[in-house]
Amino acid sequence: MTRLPKVAVIGGGIGGLTTAVAMRKRGLEVDVYERASQIGEIGAGITVSPNAIKAYRALGIEDQIAAIGFESDYQVVRDGETGREISRVVRKGVYQKEFDAAYYSLHRADLVNVLRNNLPDNIFHLDAQCVSCETKAAGAVAKFADGSEIEADIIVGADGIHSAVRESIFGAQAPRFTGTVCWRGLVPYDRFAAGRISKDLTLYMGPKRHLIHYMVRRGELLNFVAHVETDSWTGDSWTEECDRSEVMDTFAGWHEPLLEIIGAADSYYKWALYDRDPLDTWCNGRAALLGDAAHAMLPFIGQGGGMAIEDGYTLAASIAQHPEDIPAAFQRYQALRVPRARKAVLESRARGEEMHLTSKWERAKRNAKMALQKTLGGDKTGVNLGDFYAYDVTNPGS
Repeated sequence: MTRLPKVAVIGGGIGGLTTAVAMRKRGLEVDVYERASQIGEIGAGITVSPNAIKAYRALGIEDQIAAIGFESDYQVVRDGETGREISRVVRKGVYQKEFDAAYYSLHRADLVNVLRNNLPDNIFHLDAQCVSCETKAAGAVAKFADGSEIEADIIVGADGIHSAVRESIFGAQAPRFTGTVCWRGLVPYDRFAAGRISKDLTLYMGPKRHLIHYMVRRGELLNFVAHVETDSWTGDSWTEECDRSEVMDTFAGWHEPLLEIIGAADSYYKWALYDRDPLDTWCNGRAALLGDAAHAMLPFIGQGGGMAIEDGYTLAASIAQHPEDIPAAFQRYQALRVPRARKAVLESRARGEEMHLTSKWERAKRNAKMALQKTLGGDKTGVNLGDFYAYDVTNPGS
């Protein structure tokens, strides 16, 4: 009888938990090691596009995701200063038909809870800060800040942009500061006058800055994220609080309903955006990377979480297909994932530049293209991301 590999996942975020669910669905033994004292997430939103939803469908939890999410009727793009509508695309119903799955926006903590509830308590090891990883011929060892260590057949680095697993197996490489700073906030929707603020996912664009807002927690909370080009801040913690005035001053003069959204939050969090140049390989010996540890990217096409979800599903499927030949499993995993993630990283960079154009002429051309591409090009997304959404992780060759 074939002995299935024992897998240790370093990191209990969305990518790590999705990987653990996928591993257990394949009958693999898996443990999760998380540096925090509890499995949880920050108070922020995440968009989960059809490609990621298809992975969760294959794991049997699509209905659980739908129950905690919000499906926008439309996706709207506006000029940030005037509020003029540039593009409006139907999402609800159309995405299900075109891409075989809906597009949901979720509270990150709600998504983590769904994943957590699909895993047994005894696989979690908390207050486990991995500081290094060593791979051997027949396994790998992870070492932790308290001096303890564990051994497994496979170690998966799902430990984020500052991954200790990545540094151990590929060497130190500082992430790239992109010159963009973000603020985020959450607002209970009932704070707004009836009909004042749309529940549709809405993107406001302007010179060197943009803001996106969408609903989470079944439409109870509005999540906004504001971006501006500046080198005045380089901290990358998602939990650094700041004053309301920072955000209001940065977007002063913009569309009044947008300023009303910004001003209605109780607290504001600030962080700088970093990414990394794409790696050509994510695996070394008995260790593999996924999510931000492998391909940290900007959020401008909404695929950071989606790529991590696809990674976890594909890695589990590859190991289950080659349980006694880990190099073959890793080869399959990389062949399927590296080109797609590279495309997402580079496309995210390009979209950031496109949204922040300063030339009036270039902005006019961009806006006209966005307004017309659905009609002229047959693009159902309004932002030319259909190739990402159509992908089915269960049939990657299709």
